[in-house]
Amino acid sequence: MLLKRLSVFPENTSTVLNQFVIYVSLPALVLLKVPTMTFSSNVLATVIVPWVLLAVSAVLLIFCAKVFNWKRQTLGALLLIVPLGNTSFLGVPMVRAFYGEVAVAYALMYDQLGSFLALAIYGSIVLAFFSKQKNQQVSVSSKEVLIRIITFPPFISLIMAFFLCFVTLPQLYFDTLHPVAMTLVPVVMIAVGFQLSLKLEPDKISPFIIGLSIKMIIAPALILLFFMAAGLQGIVYQVIVFEAAMPPMISAGALAIMAKLSPKLTAAMLAYGIILSFVTLPLLYNFQKLIL
Repeated sequence: MLLKRLSVFPENTSTVLNQFVIYVSLPALVLLKVPTMTFSSNVLATVIVPWVLLAVSAVLLIFCAKVFNWKRQTLGALLLIVPLGNTSFLGVPMVRAFYGEVAVAYALMYDQLGSFLALAIYGSIVLAFFSKQKNQQVSVSSKEVLIRIITFPPFISLIMAFFLCFVTLPQLYFDTLHPVAMTLVPVVMIAVGFQLSLKLEPDKISPFIIGLSIKMIIAPALILLFFMAAGLQGIVYQVIVFEAAMPPMISAGALAIMAKLSPKLTAAMLAYGIILSFVTLPLLYNFQKLIL
């Protein structure tokens, strides 16, 4: 944020850095971590939970929209950014910091087969429904959604990584990918800082508070309670709850802003969500250590 204010870098710095992460850092991390995973029935939860939370969050938002009489654009923005978490740009570095390298693979599964697919499929549906204005009509075909998925670099890397699970990889493979994958955290943190906006209009306070509460407190709490009731314990389930508590997804927020769905509300939720996560995530981590 300081570098942005100093005007040292060009205005499109965040866009360039985001592209670097999508095309270089994140694919390298996927290819580095996924081939070393041990697959079990527990791993399925990393794929199922994001979709369950998406449905629950959407229902809660639609209910709140009727109760508080939110504008159509406000509901559209919240439906896009609340169910989808920042499980990649922020989630992966946070998981690595709190749970170590062994947990990164689970975070990648949650992100790629959960959050990313949801962005491509569910996000396209929301945009198609809420972006229709007098002089604008957005129509997204199933073919376009499919193309978005299969051409997304980290997803291509994930498919490759699945096949590499059955191959004995040389040490040179890991030594080559490791320094490239390590660029993720510093590049992401600078890119995020360039995109933060703390401005919030008074009439958006209600959806702002409710949206962030559902995303960062209510949704992860529901999953945590379910795991506790089912007696499910271990690092896989801790990572799932941790990823579920991430703030709104930056990519989803960018789409909402481009579609003119409450841009200022969207930008504020992205910014404050990230800032609050530096408080809520450590608290959640220490709480989970006691019960899962």
